[in-house]
Amino acid sequence: MTITVPAGQDMMTPLGAYNFHVSFELGLFENIAAVSGEDKKLGHDKEAIVGGFSDVSGLEASMEPKTFRSGGDNYRVHQRVGQVSFSPIVLKRGLVLSRHLWGWFSLFAGANHPANGDNAANGNWNASSRADVSIVLLQNRKPVVGWKVERAMPVKFRVGDLNASGGELAVEELHLAHEGFHVLAGDDLSAPAPDGDATPAEATA
Repeated sequence: MTITVPAGQDMMTPLGAYNFHVSFELGLFENIAAVSGEDKKLGHDKEAIVGGFSDVSGLEASMEPKTFRSGGDNYRVHQRVGQVSFSPIVLKRGLVLSRHLWGWFSLFAGANHPANGDNAANGNWNASSRADVSIVLLQNRKPVVGWKVERAMPVKFRVGDLNASGGELAVEELHLAHEGFHVLAGDDLSAPAPDGDATPAEATA
């Protein structure tokens, strides 16, 4: 049997994990006010998610199969489709002056919101505070494959360890619970903005 290899790149060539693009749906961030004076100085409006992410993890789905045995068949375990669970998505980046990630988390956690000085003890979130998040691998600045995380909700905010004897950058991370993700392909993939022209909600590694 003759196998014909199409012209261009081999579709089975593994893609690099170091060039990716993270974007949030802007409309779902309308409740996040500018959370620091630095955001205003930098020209970031209230809907901006500013800064690229250096690390994304947690794109994982697993299904717990239902098992049962048949009487008299001691060497077989029947497997049936079970419930699917999803791992939290973890986004990491260098600590920047913009506090939008904290602002989003505080909507759900009820943390003291520095924008207005209020302590929203019961949280100040609603359905529109959730966000769909797209994570796309790039090749030559073009999207080649991606994943859309649906109805993400921040469940953990963390600042990395600080060490006066080291020279590492300060890091912050946000953990997102969500309701599932799907693979993006074809027309579902949207190209990122060119260098120097990125929209506020875009974050590219």
